[in-house]
Amino acid sequence: MVTLRFVPYSEIEELGSARRVKKLIDIVKENKIVLLQGRLKKEEEADLIAITMEEVGERFKGIELAVINPEDKNMSGLRKVRNNFFGFLLGDRQGLTIIGPASIVKEIKKDPNKIELFTKEAKKKRA
Repeated sequence: MVTLRFVPYSEIEELGSARRVKKLIDIVKENKIVLLQGRLKKEEEADLIAITMEEVGERFKGIELAVINPEDKNMSGLRKVRNNFFGFLLGDRQGLTIIGPASIVKEIKKDPNKIELFTKEAKKKRA
């Protein structure tokens, strides 16, 4: 069974960077796929990957990560300024971040119109 956990940005916005990253890793270690409203800062993404690499072992195989940003590359100048202004006021709430355990998530494909998350089949236990 695949479990998705939606994490609203408001749940992590008051946390410091280290606690924010730890909270997300802890959820993924419970074999849940995190759907985070918004984006992490670039430094937080790097920390998330670095910490995950340190913790990879027999029980934890790592993570798969994808960020979907609603920004349109063809967006007009005024619209970009408006989006940047609201982004500054509201934080990184634009977009969606998906983080899943590598033991469950096989691949995450994205393009401008859709995202596809492929999971691995659970291995059946022999009686």
